[in-house]
Amino acid sequence: MPKATPASPVDPELALAPLLFADLGPRKVVADFSGGHLSSDGGALLLRQLDRGLGVVRGLAACFQDARHPVFVEHQLEELLAQRVYGLALGYEDLNDHQELRRDPLLAVCAGKLDPLAAKRAERDRGKALAGAATLNRLELGNETTSRCHKISHDPAQIPAHLLRCGVRSLAKETEEVILDFDASDDPLHGHQEGRFFHGYYRAYCYLPLFCFVGEIPLWAQLRTADRDASDGTIEALEQIVAEVRRRLPRARIIVRGDSGFCRESILAWCEENGIFYVVGLARNERLQELLEPALACARARHCLCGGSSSRVFAELRYQTLKTWSRERRVIGKAEVTPQGDNPRFIVTNLPAEGFGPEDGERFTAAPLYEELYCARGEMENQIKQLQLDLQANRMSTHHLGSNQLRLWLSTFAYLLLERLRTIGLAGTELARATLGTVRLRLLKVAAQVHVSVRRVQVRLASAYPLQALFSRCRDKLASLPAAAG
Repeated sequence: MPKATPASPVDPELALAPLLFADLGPRKVVADFSGGHLSSDGGALLLRQLDRGLGVVRGLAACFQDARHPVFVEHQLEELLAQRVYGLALGYEDLNDHQELRRDPLLAVCAGKLDPLAAKRAERDRGKALAGAATLNRLELGNETTSRCHKISHDPAQIPAHLLRCGVRSLAKETEEVILDFDASDDPLHGHQEGRFFHGYYRAYCYLPLFCFVGEIPLWAQLRTADRDASDGTIEALEQIVAEVRRRLPRARIIVRGDSGFCRESILAWCEENGIFYVVGLARNERLQELLEPALACARARHCLCGGSSSRVFAELRYQTLKTWSRERRVIGKAEVTPQGDNPRFIVTNLPAEGFGPEDGERFTAAPLYEELYCARGEMENQIKQLQLDLQANRMSTHHLGSNQLRLWLSTFAYLLLERLRTIGLAGTELARATLGTVRLRLLKVAAQVHVSVRRVQVRLASAYPLQALFSRCRDKLASLPAAAG
């Protein structure tokens, strides 16, 4: 479906009026709007099949309270959430898009509408099976008003718990090591939203959301105001995340990874007290650079011998701050010299250099710990970019902080569905490592004709679709998933 434009009644005469285009040789090229029930999102069927196995939308609906009178309800809560989450996964981030998307019979099928052509609705809504922008807006703003028009509300504690359960459930049961990547990002604001604050680092008015991923799987997405430390709320998040991971993987080693913004005594001490390992960036200072000076001298010598190319030497250090740290800790220093000059870097960890067994080898010694384990945290930034750019998780368009938080959660659930679609349905294919935006474009954006009869919904996908074999293979894999309980 195209981007939404102001809704207008369909004129039957206009629909059949021919539109003439340039001739093709001796042939006339004529178009009209009589194609019938069509959709540009044929791949939405894959999302529906996947969600049937994962139960993402069904579990999300259980986090809401619906006080509407059943007699007057045309759009059930689960249908509204399916419409919104699937719409985000398909690339429709604005509520205004749904003014026209409500006519899409295929999205109606995926949302669970038993009358996908809306043939039985009142005359004014005939052909509009799904909810419009106003209804979805009341869904998102339900917690922010006491108006009699807003009767759907959500539990701000249950939704992140459901996201966490869905994410942890995606981890294989044989997983022996779980690396929790924490990072903060910015969501720019372009109005006077609640909690608006100017952040000096990002040079903009913004929110400062906190994210946690395991690989490509999102576990935590917390919207925060920007007038705080980047690590604020990390311990509270860790308490819930670690408990859920240990319920599923009681023997797995858990490692917390983050940049220097998460190097706080409270976080490090909490990890040590609870048997959690960490590898975290450490901001440099004069004392650290003095301890690293011998390694820097060695790196400078190598830099000269190598003709000016970059050189690096790693050093094991024992370090304790003068005031903030409660104990001495293991610090890895990277003494790097580039053509632009010295570039010292530091991380702090409680991982043992000798490892946990012969299978670890030299994995936790200075060089591989920094270059292979710590630097791999940069991949999380790519996941945040996909969440914000492909799923529009930074679209903070409402006034209230709470409703913007709900939008962030909805985008994160849409991200989770696409990530699971890629991991489960596209493993071993050409799209196995594609970005989620590419997966959407190549797998979900398929022209489809929808025919509804008494006994079946017939969806005819475009015969010229170039990835038919991949689409069929993906559907077969998703069909093997057992239906979610509930």
